[in-house]
Amino acid sequence: MSEALPGGRMEDKSLGELVAMASSNVSSLIRAEMDLAKLELKDDAKKAALGSVMFAIAGLCAGLIVILLSIAAAYGLVAAGIWHWAAFLIVAGVYALLAGALVGIGYLRIRKIDGAKRTRAELRADFDMLRHRGDADDAVDAVDAADTPALTD
Repeated sequence: MSEALPGGRMEDKSLGELVAMASSNVSSLIRAEMDLAKLELKDDAKKAALGSVMFAIAGLCAGLIVILLSIAAAYGLVAAGIWHWAAFLIVAGVYALLAGALVGIGYLRIRKIDGAKRTRAELRADFDMLRHRGDADDAVDAVDAADTPALTD
C-alpha cells in the first residue's frame, strides 16, 4: 500500500497528512461513483425514452383498433336489423358505461391513498432524535407513539 502513497512511506506521514490523504481518496472515490452513476442514468434514460415512444405508438395503434372495432360492432348491429343511428348509439352507450365504471374504480383507488403516514412518522421521529442530539430512547418512543398502520395494497 505504500506504493500508492506519494512522497514516502505511510509510517513517515503525520496524522494530519494521513487524514488529508484519506479524505482526498474518499472525495475521489465519491466523484468517480457519481460519474459512473451519471453515465448509467444517461444510458437508462435513452432506453426509457425509446421504450416510451414504442408504448406511445402502440397506444395510438390500439386507439385506432378500438375505433375500427366500434364501427364494425355498430355495422354488425345494423346487419342484425337495428337502425343505423340506434346501432351507433348502442355502441356509444357501451363505451359510456365502460368509462363510468373505470372512473368509479379509479375514484375508489384514489380514496385509498393515505399520504405516506408511516414515512412521515418515521421522518418526524428522525428529526426529533436529531434535535435531542441522538437520544435514541426518545426516538423509539416517538416511533412507537406514532400511528404506523401496516402497509396494505
